[in-house]
Amino acid sequence: MNVTAPDPAAWGVLTSFQDASGTTRTASPDTVAAVLEALGADRERPETEGAVMVVRTGRRPRLDAPATVMLEDGTDLGVARGRLPAGLPLGYHRLVREDGSETRLIVSPGRCHLPRALHTWGWAVQLYAARSAASWGMGDLADLAELGRRSAAEMGAGMLLVNPLHAAAPTVPQQPSPYFPSSRLYRNPLYLRVEEVPGAARLGARLETLATAGRELNTQRLIDRDAVLRLKSEALEAIWDDFPGDPDFDAYRATEGEQLERFATWCTLAEEHGARFQDWPEGLRRPDTAEVARVREERRRRVDHHAWLQWLLDRQLATASAPLAVMHDLAVGVDPGGADAWSWQEIVAPGARVGAPPDEFNTAGQDWGLPPFHPWRLRRAGYEPLAATIRATMRHAGALRVDHVMGLFRLFWIPVGRGPAEGAYVRYPYSEMLDVLALESVRAGAYVCGEDLGTVEEVVRTEMAARRMLSYRVFWFETEPPEQYPRRALSAITTHDLPTVAGMWTGSDLDDQRSAGLEPNVASTAAIRERIVALTGLPADAPVDAVVEALHARLARAPSAVVTATLHDCLSVAQRPNMPATTGTTWPNWSLALPAPLEAVVDDPRTRRIAELLRERGRGSRRSAGSPGRRSDGP
Repeated sequence: MNVTAPDPAAWGVLTSFQDASGTTRTASPDTVAAVLEALGADRERPETEGAVMVVRTGRRPRLDAPATVMLEDGTDLGVARGRLPAGLPLGYHRLVREDGSETRLIVSPGRCHLPRALHTWGWAVQLYAARSAASWGMGDLADLAELGRRSAAEMGAGMLLVNPLHAAAPTVPQQPSPYFPSSRLYRNPLYLRVEEVPGAARLGARLETLATAGRELNTQRLIDRDAVLRLKSEALEAIWDDFPGDPDFDAYRATEGEQLERFATWCTLAEEHGARFQDWPEGLRRPDTAEVARVREERRRRVDHHAWLQWLLDRQLATASAPLAVMHDLAVGVDPGGADAWSWQEIVAPGARVGAPPDEFNTAGQDWGLPPFHPWRLRRAGYEPLAATIRATMRHAGALRVDHVMGLFRLFWIPVGRGPAEGAYVRYPYSEMLDVLALESVRAGAYVCGEDLGTVEEVVRTEMAARRMLSYRVFWFETEPPEQYPRRALSAITTHDLPTVAGMWTGSDLDDQRSAGLEPNVASTAAIRERIVALTGLPADAPVDAVVEALHARLARAPSAVVTATLHDCLSVAQRPNMPATTGTTWPNWSLALPAPLEAVVDDPRTRRIAELLRERGRGSRRSAGSPGRRSDGP
């Protein structure tokens, strides 16, 4: 059906919104028209019925027609008439009508897993930056395991928050941003510890030569991912050549199924044709063509290799997650030319990019370059891409941080070719999407924190509270002292996108922003410094280490369920990990290692002092902070 004059409201397009300062901003008619075009409003209509039914446990909504209820385990409950049958288990089921049409039936608990009396602390870690003496140029999963072990045993930590470990394309140049992944379903092989791969020892002197070259990369603070990829690929391919097979690998592949097969196929094609599938030969641009099927068979050994790498990552991640709960970070989107976008191209909207309107820390706004899920096509797909993405990121996790959680409610769409000032918000069916999140959370036994910083509607935090999700509280944004932070929150001084304590206190972050071509908010920085002085009682010329310690002493008083400190702040590092609205040529985003090996960072008296300040709040709560299947907190 052709729609000549689509209604923005029917498509969820907001013609105005309130920004972070409370000012109403109105999208121009031209912007609204461009967003509607990106939604395909001239070619289709929003889907609100039919494809999926999402219900809470114990509820029995009416059916529009008799339907056979098929549970996800294959059990046939027979024909339901009038209402759904009572006692349906959690999960993804099917309603099959007499005319053959089907509806996906999602039964959700409605609320996320939350350990009883959760009250703990941990490190917020940029894993690539936390490299040890044994690392090959960047931190890896063995480093995560060791940090977890020592943090739990020696410092009383109850969790670790790590940057997204999502997969990048297997090409050079390597994508440095963990928030611009090729796939959120799988992980980055650069995080493998090669020496712990079964069969690595058989390489003998060749492995030691490669390891020596890899460790030599640690002498440079700037991480060279291309060099890491080259060295690890050479070692891993040599190990793969002699891989005898493993029943566990076979079981992993069977469980992952077509999802893994598509990802491994995309990686094989990307190695030959580049990391952007839109530039490939036409017959390879979709995963379901005869040409792609032929490549799978002709290059079967290479496809198997990429599947094997993911199995290795899964094994090493399971080991790294054993010492204490790991909170994984779910990026808000994916590379428009990457594996997920290739596999799910019917679900994404290629004519738009996700971003954020201007705010006090990013006065020009942000374009993250990520294509959004199309809200109505996602619903027609029964939310399977969303469920699979959450499930994959929660694997082996004790908790999940949802980056830009407001994106489950609405996303700021910027039509391709326009700037952030020319974007508009598009609403999503958030209630159903949150039910999917809750279902996956309960099944994984992982609690959830939503990153609710920036322009936040009231409904976001209301729903998060009702769903037993932790809010995110960052000192730089808060005007109240930590003692008044919410109990159901993860609280911190700063984040990877914001100034470190050293950068804020010394003013060097303002200089860094100017050198990167940005216009910093000097007044806001001055106001935060005044709050630091008022909160700590320190003089304006206090040394950075004293400020770091005093701020964390106050953070320790927060009643929040979780508090985190960064290793960057422990070492008084001035440079932040990421400078939004810059490129790799103006700031080394995601590419600066910590200035000391991980062993030295853990043993540093400053790190130990921060841990001492925070550990009392977490004493005795390590097990309850992330053990799957634990009883949950009350409403």
